[in-house]
Amino acid sequence: MTDQSFHDALRSLLVWDTTLPAFDPGSAPEAPLPLFRSWFLDAVEAGQTEPHTMQLATADADGRPDVRTVMLHEADERGWHFASHATSAKGRQLAARPDAALGFYWPAQGRQVRIRGRVAPGTPDEAYADLHARSAGALAAALVGRQSEPLESLTELADASRTAWERARATPDAPAPTWTLYVLVPTEVEFFQGDELRRHVRLHYSRTEDGAWAQRLLWP
Repeated sequence: MTDQSFHDALRSLLVWDTTLPAFDPGSAPEAPLPLFRSWFLDAVEAGQTEPHTMQLATADADGRPDVRTVMLHEADERGWHFASHATSAKGRQLAARPDAALGFYWPAQGRQVRIRGRVAPGTPDEAYADLHARSAGALAAALVGRQSEPLESLTELADASRTAWERARATPDAPAPTWTLYVLVPTEVEFFQGDELRRHVRLHYSRTEDGAWAQRLLWP
């Protein structure tokens, strides 16, 4: 690939080349959770690919930002749930600096949701229930462990994965001791509705000192 072919491809791409839904912030609920759930179901109905994936941003011990894609496991009154190994890079970063941010992007409807807050680990029982409510593949991946550690070769990975799959099939209730359920407790949530004329609507929720939610509009 040449530099020119890359730039030509980049410049040829259209954004939201479709009719986008309207969003009236005046009809938004007092708290962000019901609106998030409604938008999530809209994304599913619109055929959005993997609407439950989200970007998780953390910072390391030196304050350097880091980001990766993870899967949403739940969104309830406690917060937004996801899971990983406590020994992974994200797990170590969250242990040292629990403030984090989440980002959802649903291009089928030109929508984004941004969430900031503090992350707290759930209980071991919650982590166990979360892991074993998922597929055998998820259990096998968790049993491999060693997430974010250096890997010598793909052969080493294949061998470890094969062993983990065998154990997951033979012992479907096997524990993965470092598997941890995390909950991001939100302090800010922003809903972004794209507009073909670039008059994007941004509704920002912020948690007040008494635990209620305040709303305001933001310029796009």
